[in-house]
Amino acid sequence: MNATDTPHAGAQRVRWIGVADAAALRDVAYRRILDAAARAIRQRGRFLIVLAGGNTPRCIYRTLRAADTDWSRWHLYFGDERCLPAGDAERNSRMAADAWLNHVPIPQDLVHAIPAELGASSAALVYTKTLRSVGDFDLVLLGLGEDGHTASLFPGHDWGVAANAPDALAVFNAPKPPPQRVSLSAARLSRTRELLFLVAGESKRDALRQWHMAADIPASAVHPQTGVDVLVESRLLPADLS
Repeated sequence: MNATDTPHAGAQRVRWIGVADAAALRDVAYRRILDAAARAIRQRGRFLIVLAGGNTPRCIYRTLRAADTDWSRWHLYFGDERCLPAGDAERNSRMAADAWLNHVPIPQDLVHAIPAELGASSAALVYTKTLRSVGDFDLVLLGLGEDGHTASLFPGHDWGVAANAPDALAVFNAPKPPPQRVSLSAARLSRTRELLFLVAGESKRDALRQWHMAADIPASAVHPQTGVDVLVESRLLPADLS
């Protein structure tokens, strides 16, 4: 594993952490999540984590079934959700439940799913209220799309970068189905002690190149004060970072 720290677009500081392959990425992410949990529980008595959707997180979530931790201290939130019926197989909350949450004793009232079945506008308002009393997250997990999107913040849409942006955004006309979604804003995702991007797969190579070249893509709009860690297969990194 190697890491390169580079300044980036706007206030974003990126640490590129290259790993051998997808299996190594899964193992390092598993350790990072549990280390963050142990640190947060020790220091503040609870662990506030934001979950990402997608295939790469799914593999990581499955490994967490065997984790030795106090699940009653975990508070789970979601970075985005598709506006589909509750329980639909394509929802991020359903994926996380099937891969992980249904297999460990996390109290259900600590799993804060986005009520996207209400439709984008109503669900965004409800989730904004849910987050109103929540301070900084301890760890945010994000993925990277082929077009540079993260969560459901897409190119050409509002990313919620202003300091007064709502915590949750209603997304319409998304370029990927379904067209209606709910996403945490870039400003809210930036309010975290740690932020970890999980990037695997050949299709992400061009988005990584754009990101490294300081292109204005959604992934570059999230910038917590502590910086951003990008956990990525080394073969996908631009030559000067690998």
